[in-house]
Amino acid sequence: MRLGIDWGGTKMEIIALGETGAEIYRKRVPTPRDDYRGCIETVADLITGAEAKTGQTGTIGLGIPGSISPGTGLVKNANSTWMNGMPLDKDLEARLGRPVRIENDANCLAVSEATDGAGAGAHLVHAIIIGTGCGSGIAIDGKAHRGANGIGGEWGAIPVPWMTADEFPGPESWTGHRGAIDRWCSGTGFQLDYQERAGVLLKGDEIMTRKRAGEPMAVAAYEAYVHRLARALAMSANLLDPDVFVLGGGMSNIDELYDDLPGAMMPYVFSDVYEVPIRKARHGDSSGVRGAAWLW
Repeated sequence: MRLGIDWGGTKMEIIALGETGAEIYRKRVPTPRDDYRGCIETVADLITGAEAKTGQTGTIGLGIPGSISPGTGLVKNANSTWMNGMPLDKDLEARLGRPVRIENDANCLAVSEATDGAGAGAHLVHAIIIGTGCGSGIAIDGKAHRGANGIGGEWGAIPVPWMTADEFPGPESWTGHRGAIDRWCSGTGFQLDYQERAGVLLKGDEIMTRKRAGEPMAVAAYEAYVHRLARALAMSANLLDPDVFVLGGGMSNIDELYDDLPGAMMPYVFSDVYEVPIRKARHGDSSGVRGAAWLW
């Protein structure tokens, strides 16, 4: 049995997969925000509960919104900032008394979709999380590409390329940089852009309902979002030339994106022909936690 845990900013989820990848158990609980020790105890409780329910002992993989620094062994770049600077793998292994494999949550998404999802069989999968934040992971032959410094796929930290004059320098993100993909191409960025135009903060699906009804401000916010995300994807196309893009997170459920993004990308892709597919994550919002289980 493989156990996968997704440590998110608002929820923690555990999944148990059998040898064939079939789901045999799942549970989701709120994340103890700003409470590092509380989070470790929650992970331990989830594992204890899963193994008691299934009657099996599993390997443990954990996806986090950051990464373990190869230089210091401490968590870095996590937007769940209370885990930054902590020896998470060592603390968890000490608490559990067994080995744990930890990977960036976007890399877990990439591994999941490359294993038995929308990118199954592809050599290079670039998986994009467009949810509360916006990050990405890269899977090569089904394995996460972490990079020499553990920052492989940290695409969300880069400013949106080919920025227009009216966009520059862009809003500040949680990293302190301006115009970042994480800030503009996330679901949060879509909501804040609409709020700036219309003066009201709505959920993404509410904005899309207005867009489909033809409300000009919702149409403008959606078109700006598509153009920014397309430029960000085109940059990846020019650098990585992946076999497939896979979108996860709440914004990936907007069906119009899959029709609108390819054409919006084309002016920025350095090729006369570009036919790489953009697909919705097959396993939806459970893909990351499945990828954590597949780390073993």
